[in-house]
Amino acid sequence: MAVKRMQAPVPTGYSGTPLAKKLGLKASSRVLLLGAPQEYASLLEPLPEGVVFESSASPRVDIAQLFVTRKEELARHLSALSTKLRPDAALWVCWPKKAANVATTVTENTIREVALPLGFVDVKVCAVSDVWSGLKLVVRKELRQTLGASKAR
Repeated sequence: MAVKRMQAPVPTGYSGTPLAKKLGLKASSRVLLLGAPQEYASLLEPLPEGVVFESSASPRVDIAQLFVTRKEELARHLSALSTKLRPDAALWVCWPKKAANVATTVTENTIREVALPLGFVDVKVCAVSDVWSGLKLVVRKELRQTLGASKAR
């Protein structure tokens, strides 16, 4: 009798890379999830050792992940996060894929339209789930020292 082996769930997207790795989670990362779908944290498993989920935006956060469906909500969150996160923190903005049939006013271009004037630049895009895409934002290198100095005051 043949024994059927159980297989681990296939990671989301085309690369086969685990989601936590795609997002840049490393050992002892401090992560902030905002507006994440219920049970989303389970998609990040297995987590690197020592990952801590923060409950609010602060300079302790290494990686923030924001889920939005409305442009106004995106603008409000990005403005607040730009003043609360460290200049070297990564910020993933997630929006519903067109194929997901979720009502939204956010696209990859909308994110850039709102983020670029705040000093962010996009550096990576990935499939987060079958519903969500993600765009990784960071503060422009030439602005990091300036922003870091002003936050230290």
